[in-house]
Amino acid sequence: MVDVIDLRATDDPRDAVHRACQTLAEGGLVGLPTEAEYFLAASPQVPTAVEQLQSVVGSSAGLSLLLKSGEELDDYLKNPEPLVSRLARRAWPGPVVLEIPEDRLSGLIDRLPGGRAPLVRDGLVSFRSVAHSAPRHVQRLMPMPLIVGSDFQGQPSAMTAAKLVEQAGDAAQLVLDDGPCRFDAPPTVIAVEGTNWRLRRAGIVSERVVGRLASRLLLFVCTGNTCRSPMAEALFRRLVARRLSCPDDEVVDRGFVAMSAGLSAAVGQPAAREAVLVLQDEGVDLQGHCSQPLSARLLEQADRIVTMTRGHRDAVVQGRPDLASRVRLLCADGSDVADPIGGTQADYEVCKNQIKQQIEWLVDEMLSENA
Repeated sequence: MVDVIDLRATDDPRDAVHRACQTLAEGGLVGLPTEAEYFLAASPQVPTAVEQLQSVVGSSAGLSLLLKSGEELDDYLKNPEPLVSRLARRAWPGPVVLEIPEDRLSGLIDRLPGGRAPLVRDGLVSFRSVAHSAPRHVQRLMPMPLIVGSDFQGQPSAMTAAKLVEQAGDAAQLVLDDGPCRFDAPPTVIAVEGTNWRLRRAGIVSERVVGRLASRLLLFVCTGNTCRSPMAEALFRRLVARRLSCPDDEVVDRGFVAMSAGLSAAVGQPAAREAVLVLQDEGVDLQGHCSQPLSARLLEQADRIVTMTRGHRDAVVQGRPDLASRVRLLCADGSDVADPIGGTQADYEVCKNQIKQQIEWLVDEMLSENA
């Protein structure tokens, strides 16, 4: 008989987590809740448990390797590719499964006691990282990532613990019950190869949202986020739109996202009046801009961090040396874009023209990379 622990009623959920870890270490299968479905987990350190999990799931469905974060995925890739890293960084932890061609994997995948074979289906290996606290607490106490399965013999995803017990039968020794899943749809499954992705299974994250997650994000950085970086953001969006013959607001659906922030910015300040005026000549409306401070999340999500001065670049790199490869100056010749704050309308015009020239080169560079 399956032992079900109601996490909502237990006095100390840590006891349930410890029992789950013990069961996994002993070769048992454990049912765990996620935000989008319940899955059955096995420890890769016990190959017989993985074999049992595979038999319960069935040959038509694949198993996934459950990771703690998107950064952990790089340890399983031969050469971390921008699109894979981008999707993992932005979609995880969350209801998204990434499927990667087997021939692009190496490293830790072959150190699993049972090898990679149980994870391969149609030449692809599935990875996921969930947001629900229960499996994340279990992961922290386990020495290796868990192997999980959820599509039992092709049945719909289990959205409750009771449904998981019904589908898995007596295969599960323990199930942690945290009530119905937060979402009423299964995880979205995305196959990623090189610079391309395709939807393998529709789920809670729509295809359009996946496209936006896969888009390249440029983050323009200045000091107060009211003059230089907002102008750079808006001009980048406008110039890309012109090159792609689409409205400015469709640029994001063509694979490009532009944002801006300031190292010393307040929240919600409008763009400087002079900046608004000089961009009107470009047909760009900057009146809706609201300033925002540079944050760790913005830095982590950005594919390129483009600074207005060497001082801005140095400040970003000093704070986040791990992101140094993503940080660059706007001006290709290494010069600074001077701050026009407090200057005349003519000063803002000079600043705009300098930014526009550099943005044109940047757009050429990025569109050629995307060709």
